[in-house]
Amino acid sequence: MIMKRVSVLVVGLCFLLAASVAQDKQVDLKLSKVKWTGKKVTGEHTGKISFKSATLNMQDKVLSGGEFVIDMNTITCTDLENKDYNAKLVGHLKSDDFFGVAEHPLSTLVLTSVIADKDRYKVVGDLTIKGKTHPIAFDVIKNGHAFEGKMVVDRTKYDVRYGSGKFFDNLGDKMIYDNFELDFKVVPLK
Repeated sequence: MIMKRVSVLVVGLCFLLAASVAQDKQVDLKLSKVKWTGKKVTGEHTGKISFKSATLNMQDKVLSGGEFVIDMNTITCTDLENKDYNAKLVGHLKSDDFFGVAEHPLSTLVLTSVIADKDRYKVVGDLTIKGKTHPIAFDVIKNGHAFEGKMVVDRTKYDVRYGSGKFFDNLGDKMIYDNFELDFKVVPLK
């Protein structure tokens, strides 16, 4: 009888300890940022895009996973001051030539593997854009309370082919490079 009670107590303590060690943390959507950079032969454009929702999985205060949802309708351009050119570029990015936002308003990233080395992480995740999912690997650094890094995305894997030299000939200075960059800062709620 005593052994049974001790066993139940030990099992209960193990569950309590496991629950206190592993936790999901919601992300502060106002403080977290994503900046995009797309390059072409004649220059580049930059802008921002916002999280719709985001959760970090933490194990003993160490990043162990996460899920992120981007609202593709929030895409902006930050480098064009002319309002007409800016609106034209943003409209084109939202069109079927690029991200097809009307049909695919959300993009997601689910972290599938996280290897920690102090405040640095090697991360692999499943990135979904325009309904197409592919693995992506990138580095993350913990900077104070925030997690920061850069993802380099080959847009052609996600059926974003406009102006790509892989699919179109004789583009000359109209060619847009296949890779775009996403610089991110993710801040968990305290």
